Amino acid sequence: MILKLAWRNIWRNPARSFVVIGAIIIGVWSVIFLMGVMHGMINSYVDNAIKRETSHIQIHHPEYMKDKESKFYMENAEKLIQDIEKIPGVKAATIRSQTNVMIGSSHGTRGIRINGIVPGREDKLTGLNELLVEGKYLEEGRPNQILLSSRLASKLKVKLRSKLILTFQTLDGEIVSGAFRIKGLFDTKNAMFDDNIAFVDIHSLNELLGQQDIGHEAMIYIGSVEQMDSTVMSLKKAFPDLLVQNYREISPELGLFETQIGMAGRIYMVIFMLALIFGIINTMLMAVLERVRELGMLMAVGMNKLKIFLMIVLETLLLGVVGAPIGIGFGYLLTSYYSTRGINLVIFSKEGMEQFGMTNFIYPSVNPEDYLFLAMSVFITALLASLYPAYKAIKLKPVEAIRKM
Repeated sequence: MILKLAWRNIWRNPARSFVVIGAIIIGVWSVIFLMGVMHGMINSYVDNAIKRETSHIQIHHPEYMKDKESKFYMENAEKLIQDIEKIPGVKAATIRSQTNVMIGSSHGTRGIRINGIVPGREDKLTGLNELLVEGKYLEEGRPNQILLSSRLASKLKVKLRSKLILTFQTLDGEIVSGAFRIKGLFDTKNAMFDDNIAFVDIHSLNELLGQQDIGHEAMIYIGSVEQMDSTVMSLKKAFPDLLVQNYREISPELGLFETQIGMAGRIYMVIFMLALIFGIINTMLMAVLERVRELGMLMAVGMNKLKIFLMIVLETLLLGVVGAPIGIGFGYLLTSYYSTRGINLVIFSKEGMEQFGMTNFIYPSVNPEDYLFLAMSVFITALLASLYPAYKAIKLKPVEAIRKM
């Protein structure tokens, strides 16, 4: 009886009810889409960093990560990778030699980090060959070829086939130089990465370093993040003398960004709920004050205060029950639409996005549990917003309420 009465009451003034329902729909819709965009931006940054820079898991000499000195290397690099590939959960793996160099052209020099790679393995792990914008990918067995970014080439004022001189220390601490010709130019859409990294064949780099079949970094890509912890444990058992780390340990900022996804969504929800709660209180308080005489009559004919209280609470909850599913539905449809097509942000700030390692296309995504959390939040907000108007209703005195015009 109380539920039926509450449902009829909210439609006695359709305009006012539709204003509250509309506010809930638009608010829920906006929160879902904003959460989706935030998830998309963070996922873009993390995914790019995993694929281009850190992979899911890395293995190093125990001392290498302290200062990243080339003298801390792993021997028998080819056998190491073959053994890694046998570990359950490993989808792809490669080995790299690394060192800091001064790269010079006829127009200037700058300090960068050189990665000596196995071309056939590297393209399967990072897709480096797909990022070329000019020239060709490295060929195994062809020495002294180099890949660098188009940004770095522009700063060094060089082009394809230009000669570059790399100067660095050997494993023994001696200074050595090598001449390399530009084989191709790439663009990862990550300005920080492109400005500081170049790639050469691992055999060419190791020859200059002074020892073959060595590597400084084994990069491992797994099927899914859920398998990461178990794969790390298996790798630690298989290689107890080496340092095995996941991407969150290698780059703590990536783990921080991942935790910020949920926090940002909760902040959006809190802001929306605070705005919504005051709107509902105002609307329902107006409804109570307009119906003072009616409420007085109900109490005079025997309806107790508890039923009056529940009626006002139910009226408020029903507004949320009507508005929240529609808002969630619109939010889901909009997020699903852009999750496959993407949102092109290049018109706003192409350079700005690349500076932070994000792609220009953002693909919004919302976790299923966030929809449930948002629905519960609307319910709780409506419940809290109904308490004050309901309290004002039960404080009315029947005799005075009936006489009030």
